[in-house]
Amino acid sequence: MEHNIAVGLDIGTTKIVAMIGRKNEYGKVEILGIGKSKSLGVHRGVVNNITQTIQSIQQAVQEAEATSEIKIEGVTVGIAGQHIRSLQHSDYITRPNSDLVIDENDIDKLINQVHKLVMLPGEEIIHVLPQEFKVDGQAEIKEPIGMYGGRLEANFHVVVGQVSSIRNVGRCVQSAGLNLEGITLEPLASANAVLSQEEKEAGVALIDIGGGTTDLAIFRDGIIRHTAVIPFGGNVITEDIKEGCSIIEKQAELLKIKFGSAWPGENKDNEIVSIPGLRGREPKEITLKNLSKIIHARVVEIVEQVYVEIKNYGHEEQKKKLIAGIVLTGGGSQLKHLKQLVEYITGMDTRIGYPNEHLAGDSDDDVTSPLYATAVGLVLDGLKRHERKRAEQIEEAKINDLKPQEIIEEKPVKERRSFLDKLTERVKDFLDNAE
Repeated sequence: MEHNIAVGLDIGTTKIVAMIGRKNEYGKVEILGIGKSKSLGVHRGVVNNITQTIQSIQQAVQEAEATSEIKIEGVTVGIAGQHIRSLQHSDYITRPNSDLVIDENDIDKLINQVHKLVMLPGEEIIHVLPQEFKVDGQAEIKEPIGMYGGRLEANFHVVVGQVSSIRNVGRCVQSAGLNLEGITLEPLASANAVLSQEEKEAGVALIDIGGGTTDLAIFRDGIIRHTAVIPFGGNVITEDIKEGCSIIEKQAELLKIKFGSAWPGENKDNEIVSIPGLRGREPKEITLKNLSKIIHARVVEIVEQVYVEIKNYGHEEQKKKLIAGIVLTGGGSQLKHLKQLVEYITGMDTRIGYPNEHLAGDSDDDVTSPLYATAVGLVLDGLKRHERKRAEQIEEAKINDLKPQEIIEEKPVKERRSFLDKLTERVKDFLDNAE
């Protein structure tokens, strides 16, 4: 695969999407191919049937390869699921020589120290995101590199997840015959695809309503401040319609998409949908008012849980106000009148987020649907990873006095890796040794 092409693999509860993208000369991303399959074997964002998941991944990958005529080798995968939680933590290091300026190694040292935090059994730290730094007691420093100081402190946003769940995802990807290039937290991937830099600065909450989970990412001053995964999504709404109207799941899903609304006030009492009965049974008649009441009840519950998380972050405080409000994305955000309901419950400005922030202007309408926010974000992440690698190889080439061209195809170079890259390495090592 060319170095400027990346593949995002979004392993969701309802669908698995493989998306191939490349950067064009204007720095925007073109989507070259897309494949999607029904996700079997994933429940609430967690793999619970390896064989079925592998088949679904292969199916999505084959479809993406067929539409783009590009062979997929490595992928960037997103992880979500109800096992993900986050916490705030602060830590410091004392530097041996305060006559030297602070450099990346100091920050690495500090971040590595956070990784020594003791977690619950089976949990592992996935992301350590520095919030702000303090140097010798001087607070609110965004970038301490290049400053003098003896004591370097920072507040961190630490994201934790079940290591077995992450390994299972890695196992599925490898068994489907693909290389695991990187692992990213899904709320972060969606945020990259959907939010503008201005929104991240002003303060914004991204709510990604998927099939099995609802992901939340909160930004303020351009930094991620809070993440959460709520174990409810569009599937529970479908489940409720199925139970409430005594129909099969397929019909419930169609009803939700075609006629569903999150706001029960607007349907008149006499609007009725007739649903064919099973095998020789009478058709069922369902009033749209009842349908939207069922949907409304469940959506309110999901939104209220998300709002609790937004309050936990401290949205009520003046300093932490989210000026840009809420952005809704994911398949569940396409529910009619959801925007109005969210504004009503939270009192915050709301918009629906389409993943076209970094896409080339002529992208297909299909691709810019909120449904694909995570997949687009994973492609962006993969491209960034390739660029970093390439830059480092060229750097190394200069040091070794080689022509840059000679090195590009050569050995991969040691890079300043984010923790996720290290996690990817560990998952790979584990899988290689487990075979």
